Amino acid sequence: MGYYKTIDGNKYDGELLELADKLTAGANDGRISKDDASQLLKSVKDGDSYTDIEKSTVAYIRENFKWTDAADEWFRTEIRKWASTK
Repeated sequence: MGYYKTIDGNKYDGELLELADKLTAGANDGRISKDDASQLLKSVKDGDSYTDIEKSTVAYIRENFKWTDAADEWFRTEIRKWASTK
């Protein structure tokens, strides 16, 4: 399983943080778009479980990265639907 990154004493999923950084770097306006959100969701789903570390990482990304309104709404709905099956 991937590696972890510690920020302010909290352990996060390093691969998810790296992906969020990559998606918001350079091009466009630096916000997470619906396409970006889809990639993040796919990355969360790849282990077919929703660990506490992934949950805290998703919360960190949602709080510390800029999202388009459409991406934020879509991601919250999709992650909730998927997490309810885990």
